[in-house]
Amino acid sequence: MIVQDVINHLEKLAPLAYAEDFDNVGLLVGNKNTKITGILVTLDTLEAVVDEAINEKCNLIVSFHPIIFKGLKKLTGKNYVERVVMKAIKHDIAIFSMHTALDNAIQGVNDMICNTLGLTKKRILIPQSGTIKKLTTFVPTDEAEQLRTALFNSGAGSIGNYSNCSFNVEGYGTFNGNENATPSKGNKGVLHTEAETKITITFPKHLETEILQTLFKTHSYEEVAYEITTLENKNQHIGIGMVGELDDSLSELDFLNFLKDKMNTKCIRHSVLLNKKIKKIAVLGGSGSFGIEAAKAAGADVFITADLKYHDFFTAENNILLADIGHYESEQFTKNLLVAYLIKKITNFAIILSKTNTNPVKYF
Repeated sequence: MIVQDVINHLEKLAPLAYAEDFDNVGLLVGNKNTKITGILVTLDTLEAVVDEAINEKCNLIVSFHPIIFKGLKKLTGKNYVERVVMKAIKHDIAIFSMHTALDNAIQGVNDMICNTLGLTKKRILIPQSGTIKKLTTFVPTDEAEQLRTALFNSGAGSIGNYSNCSFNVEGYGTFNGNENATPSKGNKGVLHTEAETKITITFPKHLETEILQTLFKTHSYEEVAYEITTLENKNQHIGIGMVGELDDSLSELDFLNFLKDKMNTKCIRHSVLLNKKIKKIAVLGGSGSFGIEAAKAAGADVFITADLKYHDFFTAENNILLADIGHYESEQFTKNLLVAYLIKKITNFAIILSKTNTNPVKYF
C-alpha cells in the first residue's frame, strides 16, 4: 500500500475540493508513491508526534490541522513548523492534512460532536453553495442509455442521499431543416445529422475530472460537445457546523454540566444564562464565531464552538446561549473518527491513534 491509496480512502470521507479557500490541505510532506509501513493519526503534527511516528515505525502521519499553513521560505529550524518539516523529511515521513475538508464533511468533525452529545435530527448548519455542477451534452440516441449508465456509475446524478434524481434526456429527430431538430459537431468537427438525445445531469464538483473522463471514454464522437455550469443551490450534505436535538430538554446549568462532562473540558466560557430549556443545539468545531447568526437563524437554544472573543458574547443578544468549550476540546475526538474510519477501510494494517496530547492551552 502506498500513500496515495490512503489518500483515496480519506477523500471518500472528506473530498479536499470542499476545503475552504484559505486552507492548506492535502499531502504537505512526502511522496504520494511511497510504500507505507504504518499510519499515525493525530490532531496536530508537532515534533513529539513525529518522534512518536518514528518509534511506532509509521511513515505516514494523518493530521487534522496542517503543520504548513503559511508559506515557508526557509528551512533553518528556527521555529516548530520548520523543525517538524525538517524532521519528517529526514526520516522519510509523509504528512497529510484534512482540516476544513473534514469540517465540511457530513460525517466529519461536527457530526462527531453531535454523536458525542447524543444528538438526533442532525443537519448541516451552514450548507455550501457552488458545490453542485450540471453537465449538458448531446449523444446519438442509440448510445444514450450506455452513456447515462456510465455517468451514473461515475457518481453523477447522486447528490447526498438522493440517487438518479437529476437526470434529464430530450430526444431529437434527424436534422433535415426541422426547427425542432438540433445538429451538433462531433468527430473532427463534422456536422452530424443522426438522431440525437440531449443529456442533462448534475454531479458533485469533486467528481468533475472523473465525469469528464467517463464522458470522453464512452461517447463515440472524437470531439464531444458539452457544457458544464455551476449551480447556486445550497448543498444540504456539504457544509460547516451542524444542528441537532437532545432527546430530552435540560436546564441551562444541567446542560453546561452535561457538556463539560461529555466534551471532557475543564472550562466553559458562556454568555448570560436565559433561564430557558435547552433542546436544539448548534455546534461548530474550532473557531466558530462566524456561525453565531446561522445558529440563531436555525432556532438553536445553544451554540457550541471555540475561540469566541469578548465582543462575540454580546451578539447572543438574549436570543441564544453561547458556549465556548475550547479549540482543542471541540476537535479532540476527530482523530478517533479518522482511526475508526481507516480501520474499516484498511484491514490488517498498522493504524495507530496518537497518544501525544497536542493541546497548547493549559488550565490553572
